[in-house]
Amino acid sequence: MSNPVVIVGAGLSGLRAASLLSEQGVQCLVLEARDRIGGRVLSTSAPDRPELGKFDLGPTWFWPQYESTITNLVKELNLETFVQYNKGVMLAERSPNQAPERYVMPENSGDKSMRIIGGVQSLIDAVADTIPSGVIELNTRVTAIRLDEAGAIMVEADLADGKRKKVLASAVILALPPRIVARHIEFSPSLPPNIINDLVSKPTWMAGQAKAVAIYDRPFWRESGLSGFATSWVGPLQEIHDASPETGSGALFGFFGMPAKKRRELGEDMVLKLVIDQLVKLFGNSAQNVKAILYKDWSSDFNTAVEEDLDPLRDFPRYGQPPKAGIWGKNIIFAGTETDSQYGGHLEGALLSAERAVFKITNINNKPL
Repeated sequence: MSNPVVIVGAGLSGLRAASLLSEQGVQCLVLEARDRIGGRVLSTSAPDRPELGKFDLGPTWFWPQYESTITNLVKELNLETFVQYNKGVMLAERSPNQAPERYVMPENSGDKSMRIIGGVQSLIDAVADTIPSGVIELNTRVTAIRLDEAGAIMVEADLADGKRKKVLASAVILALPPRIVARHIEFSPSLPPNIINDLVSKPTWMAGQAKAVAIYDRPFWRESGLSGFATSWVGPLQEIHDASPETGSGALFGFFGMPAKKRRELGEDMVLKLVIDQLVKLFGNSAQNVKAILYKDWSSDFNTAVEEDLDPLRDFPRYGQPPKAGIWGKNIIFAGTETDSQYGGHLEGALLSAERAVFKITNINNKPL
């Protein structure tokens, strides 16, 4: 191939695709709108207390019992893992006027969730380390993809300094949420209406959600026999888990039951006050002794969410590959976790979609999958 394969998006799917292509000697270029790699993977420390550890504000777990691709990759990259803590009592908050109900968690209940030491960002960084330098370009927002009559593909992007960049591509892997592709990238000629409709119909996983992580000097709830796992019909958090590192500090994180539009109305300060109030009600006065609190509202992230993502999900979305791309043929390939029909929304789905995209690129003269 005289021109590189252009990969749009430096999340797990895009990075894994670049790694696999580079391994096979295929020239590629990753264009990422953000100023960082990882996409919806975001592991961060408290700005003033980095010694407390790194905490995931995006995906947290994988399940080795049935997710072999990520399990094998984690081993291949020599990443260290540990089991999600879930020993002890689970709490259920059903009414604002009643104490939380307590349930003893059966030993070995549920699927074993695994976490990566240093957060999922450790996986992102390890995959990026397998990619040759110069392949990934940050602060490069792809805005248009054009296909001329001779079959040449031109990718256009805006740079952070206001300049424009144009890249000739042999093919394009779109490792982005489907709705971001449909709403933020211009195609010339246009994508067929059935593809646009399919892309828009696929909710971006977690795009309407937010995560809050309350960090403590130790996981104090374990001392009173609590697992750190709680569910709530009251809110603002509807599901809470122990987010502590393997050793050292303690942390609790939660997914919100409060809709994105309500969070916007209240503002971050009020939302986090309500979070701490809820944690105190569930776990006692020690929950007031927060050393730091981290918050990421994905619904306000332009690179993740579109307007349609503000509506809460009622059911698990139906994910999978879009229909055939008409005149675009094999020139564009869709990747990302939302394109995987079995593991959509999981890290496993992102990796599988990358493998499929690379298979199509390296078998470009064969019939598409």
